[in-house]
Amino acid sequence: MELRSVEALMNLLYACRGTVTAPDGHGGGVDAHEHALRTAALLRRRHPADKELQVAGLVQGIGPMLGTGTRRDAKESAALAAEAVRGLLGERVSRLVRQHTAAPGHLLDEDALSLRQAAEEARTHALCAGGVGVLEDWRTVLELVAARNSRPAESGWRDVRDVWYERCRLRPDRRAHPAQTVHR
Repeated sequence: MELRSVEALMNLLYACRGTVTAPDGHGGGVDAHEHALRTAALLRRRHPADKELQVAGLVQGIGPMLGTGTRRDAKESAALAAEAVRGLLGERVSRLVRQHTAAPGHLLDEDALSLRQAAEEARTHALCAGGVGVLEDWRTVLELVAARNSRPAESGWRDVRDVWYERCRLRPDRRAHPAQTVHR
């Protein structure tokens, strides 16, 4: 499943509310929605300028919500989540989501290690009241990252220069730019 809009991603993130992630070695599972918000909030505090890393922390737990509902291990869920967000949020976010569940001996870059550390800490760390915010606070950040990673041809948006060059090709008598033309 490929997510094609921020709205679809937000709906999926809202659907995670009440879903308990698989228990880890330190106790029971945690609410996937709260875990995503905590992870993203921790990354926002530690890396305030890195929006893609923050978004990767927010979406890293959507894997279990995707697919047929069969039980998967963490690596398979991360791969599903990475593929789902690749087209919308870009290659870097996809790579971070995929890598953060790699085996402990696997060589990870600094960003993937930061994501893994924040995800592990978010399982047990209770942030101050109001510290994580609500999911709607992240919509603008998701839209920003999605806009940065979208391609004009794929999104249906066309640059005014493309339209002008196309018109010039169809009407060779046109010499002025459409914005310079006065219509009466």
